[in-house]
Amino acid sequence: MDEKIFYLNLGKRIKFLRESAHLTQEKLSEKAGISLDYLGKIEVSINKPGLKSLLKISEALGVEVKELFDF
Repeated sequence: MDEKIFYLNLGKRIKFLRESAHLTQEKLSEKAGISLDYLGKIEVSINKPGLKSLLKISEALGVEVKELFDF
C-alpha cells in the first residue's frame, strides 16, 4: 500500500468511527484538542497526522489507536 492510499484509508476510517460515535467534526475536534480545519483535512487525506494527533483522536473517540488502522 502506498502512502497516498494509506492516508486516504486512514481519513475514511476516522470519519467512519466519528460518525459511528454520532459526533460531528466540531465535537470530535473539541474533544481531541485539535482544530476543526485540521480534522477535516485529515478525513479527506490532505493532512497527514502524526502520532500525537492520532493518539488524541483515538482517545476522543474512545477507541484504541490500533483501531484507527483497521482498514
